Amino acid sequence: MSIFLNTQLGKNKLTPKQVLSDPILFLAFGFGSGLARKAPGTLGTLAAVPVYWLFAQADIVVYSLLTLVVTIAGISICGRAAEKLGEHDFGGIVWDEVAGYLITMWLVPLTWQTLAAGFVLFRLFDILKPWPISWVDRHISGGLGIMLDDVLAGAFAAVTLFLIAHGGWI
Repeated sequence: MSIFLNTQLGKNKLTPKQVLSDPILFLAFGFGSGLARKAPGTLGTLAAVPVYWLFAQADIVVYSLLTLVVTIAGISICGRAAEKLGEHDFGGIVWDEVAGYLITMWLVPLTWQTLAAGFVLFRLFDILKPWPISWVDRHISGGLGIMLDDVLAGAFAAVTLFLIAHGGWI
C-alpha cells in the first residue's frame, strides 16, 4: 500500500497529479508532503527541515525576513489552495507547518538537538492546540485562519525551545 494518497482530494476532487502540477497547490501541500495518506502535518513539518537548514545559513536578519515572507505568503497560498480544493483547512495543506517550524527555530543555533527538539515541540503545540491556539483554529477562517494557529504553535514552541536551548538543557 502506498503511503501517498491515490484518491481524489477535497470537495472539488482534485487528483495528486493536479496538486503537484499547480504551483499554488504544490506549495500549499509542502512540496508534495501533504499528499501523505497518514500524518500529512508531520510530514509537512519534516519537509520544512531542509528549508530551515537552507535559511539558517543566512544571518538572523535574512532568516527573519525569509520566515516573514513564507508566513505572509502562506495566507494567500493556503487560502487559494482551500478555494481550489473546495474545503477549508484540508489536511493536506501543510504550508502552515512549514511556516510554523521556521518560527519555532528562530533564535536557536542549528544543531541536530535543536532540529529534533524544535520538531517535537512544534508538533506537540500544533496537535494539542492549547488556548489561544484552539480558539484561533475554531474561529478564524480563510488563509489567515489556516496559517494563524500554526504561527501561534510555532511561537509557543519557539519560546519553549529558546528557554531549553539557552538554559543549557540541549
